[in-house]
Amino acid sequence: MRNKWIPAALALAMLLSCAACTNSEKEEAQSPAPTQSAAAQSGGTEETAVVLSDEAVTVDGQAASTDPASAVYIGADIVYYEDGHDETYGEGTAEEAHSAEEAAAHTVVTITQPGTYRLSGTLSAGQVAVDLGEDAENDPDAVVTLILDGVDITCTVAPAVIFYNVYECGSKDTETASPTVDTSAAGANVILADGSVNTVTGSHVARIYKEGTEKKLHKYDGAFYSKMSMNVSGESDESGTLNIIADNEGLDSELHLTINSGSIFITAQNDGINTNEDGVSVTTINGGRLSINAGLGAEGDGIDSNGYLTINGGEVVTVANGQSGDGGIDSDSGIYLNGGSVLALGSRNDAVETDSSQAYMELSFAGEQAAGSSIVIKDSEGSELVSYTAQRVFSSLTYTDASLADGATYTVYVDGVQQQFTGHSFGMGGGRPQGGQQPPENMGEPPEGMENPPENMGEPPENIGEPPQDGEAPKGERPDRPEGAEGDGQQPPQPTDGGDRQPPDNGMNGGETAEPSTEFTLSADIHSFSGVTGVQSE
Repeated sequence: MRNKWIPAALALAMLLSCAACTNSEKEEAQSPAPTQSAAAQSGGTEETAVVLSDEAVTVDGQAASTDPASAVYIGADIVYYEDGHDETYGEGTAEEAHSAEEAAAHTVVTITQPGTYRLSGTLSAGQVAVDLGEDAENDPDAVVTLILDGVDITCTVAPAVIFYNVYECGSKDTETASPTVDTSAAGANVILADGSVNTVTGSHVARIYKEGTEKKLHKYDGAFYSKMSMNVSGESDESGTLNIIADNEGLDSELHLTINSGSIFITAQNDGINTNEDGVSVTTINGGRLSINAGLGAEGDGIDSNGYLTINGGEVVTVANGQSGDGGIDSDSGIYLNGGSVLALGSRNDAVETDSSQAYMELSFAGEQAAGSSIVIKDSEGSELVSYTAQRVFSSLTYTDASLADGATYTVYVDGVQQQFTGHSFGMGGGRPQGGQQPPENMGEPPEGMENPPENMGEPPENIGEPPQDGEAPKGERPDRPEGAEGDGQQPPQPTDGGDRQPPDNGMNGGETAEPSTEFTLSADIHSFSGVTGVQSE
């Protein structure tokens, strides 16, 4: 049975009138989720047209300037990890170093002034950089919106798109950190133009020291990177697509990241998405369709937030490395599932907060499940809620959708075999192969490509890894959502445990166990099932 995307029916209001990006207090948790600005959608906003080309970049029909004082110019040096240095230069490996000749082959298109820029065209060796100057971080007017309207950018030495200096609407104060954040005034904004297919293929920059110290001068881990909080949204009909292909991490922000709409496919050797301010960053998904195939190298989470992960709507499929202890969803401070449809696979997913607004199910398998395994979840009437074929090995599964309900009982099948569980612990265990089971031969390979992508979804380049099969969400028509489940902004309260994660148990580590049961019954307190394994036939 082939996996199938469930079309999103999301109509998100686009706002840019907020004065600042601030963390919400617990009592504000029910307020509508902030979304990306209307100004970024080209309606009533003057745009600058930038056409990328290996031959000649144009700005509003004229050849791009080489003057750094221009709003857009070409010719800046690219920041990269240079070869030929010893350990006093930085922390990069030989594989992460690049020659001066390789770097010089890249065309850097730099935006230096606030505004809205519509980008199209191709750079086979280049970078789009946004740098409004060192004072921009504290200037609420230092806002740049990039409308991606059919771009194809490849950079082999650094991120293909990077925001260096724009307004930072957030705070890095751990005392006021919470799982809700308003990024509507952020200085870094990305809009996916209606009907467009955009491909960003990027590298990363390993840590480079300030001269004579071991303090960071440069370090940019993602193919699509922002040093400041960033918003990503679709244009008016939300039909635009962004493909990100990364030799390290995919879509990164050093503080907050909010995804409101559009279709995003990420293929990454390491984390698919990463927001990296410890205890503070918030990755928020309010809508859209997100398919992540991460950890194709030695390790990598699907979505990794060093602070909070909050999902209020949209359709999310995220797959992590199946053997490195990584998960489809990973958060240091707390995961909140308040709406939308989420299917996360990995060797271990982090536990979801029990005061999330939407029911969810967490499965920790007693043994590693092979690539190609068919996963089916049925309700008590026998109706399929999920039918998904895993393209990579996994031991941990997290699922939420409006169709789940606390107080209801479900059954789980893998390759047609009914599953049972023996405990209720979850969080870091994952399974171990039973009886000396060896991993499948192809488990380190990217999954097969999209066979029947939805219209206007676009395809990644042929020579680089592809999204999970069809990039799909669970099968079946979505029922009418209860209030607060359709990305309406219903927000979670603060974690009561301060984000402290408890040691998990997969039913094999001496934790809570019980008689095996095939009835997976959700309740206000129980959403996790460990020691999951197939029922032995008599």
